This record gives sequence, structure tokens and C-alpha cells, in this order.
Amino acid sequence: MFELIKSDFIRKKAIFHEDGSNASMLRIAISDGSSAMVLYRCASWLDKLGLKPIALIVLWLNKLINGCVIGVGASFDEGFVIMHPVGVVINSKVIGGINITLESGVVIGDEKGQSPRLGNHIFVGAGAKIIGKLELGDGVKVGANAVLTKSAEPGATMLGIPAKPLIKGSID
Repeated sequence: MFELIKSDFIRKKAIFHEDGSNASMLRIAISDGSSAMVLYRCASWLDKLGLKPIALIVLWLNKLINGCVIGVGASFDEGFVIMHPVGVVINSKVIGGINITLESGVVIGDEKGQSPRLGNHIFVGAGAKIIGKLELGDGVKVGANAVLTKSAEPGATMLGIPAKPLIKGSID
């Protein structure tokens, strides 16, 4: 658990650096979204230890403190970053690879018992919805408020409702 939390913080620091901020690890730890990431990792770890009632209390705390709900069964590899936790809802069956970055209001949910699978190096913009049995290939970017109900090819930038891949040169 601690290695995953460390990897999440290192990834968040890299994102801050890419945006021109040379933030310290302390600033990263107290920045918006970091407590949501830690509480999710703790709840997931407790669930894997067979301590589901305690894991659900931690999930409730995350909802109370951060305004987000991340199912204890959701599985994200290292580098899971939540930039702004308010309104983030993630189903327990969601599986994500490394370096997943989420903005505020993102919903990654189930439809008819089927949940999304996210590849590596995924960015999901504010308010985006990813619903049902679909896969996001590596390097996919989901634009703000996009609604995905179908899979996205690796490297695609998905925009709109329903989301469709951006075709190079189509937006000036």
C-alpha cells in the first residue's frame, strides 16, 4: 500500500512539474485530491486484508471529507492521481493501469454489471463520464464533459456527447 501511495505522489509531483510548478512533496501531500487518493488506497488495502467493514468506513470518510466515492474493489496500478476529488465516482469493478489522472466530477461506472477497463497513461477531464463495458487503450485522453459508452483506441482524444475521437485538423 505504501509503495502505491508513494508512486501516486511521485506522479502527482510530475504533473505539477509539467504545469510549471516546482512543488515540494509536502505541497503535493496537502494539495486537493491527495487525501482522496490515500483514503482510496487504504480502503482497498483493508478490503484485500478481509477487513471490509473497516474498508467501508474509510470509503465513507472519503465521501465525507473529499466528496468522492471510489469503490473498495476498484483497482488502479501505480501513479493514480486525483487532481480535484469533488464529484468523482468510481465503481468497485473498474480496473485501471498505471498513471491514471482524473479531474473533478469524473464518473467511471457500471452498466448492467459491466465496468470499464482503463489502459496506461490515461487522462480524464472534468465532468467526463465513462460508462459500461468498454476499454480505453493506452494514452487515451478524455475531454471535459465527454460521455464514453464505447471503447477508445490507444492514443485517441475523445470529445463530445457521445464521445468520438478527435480527427486531426478538425478543430482549428
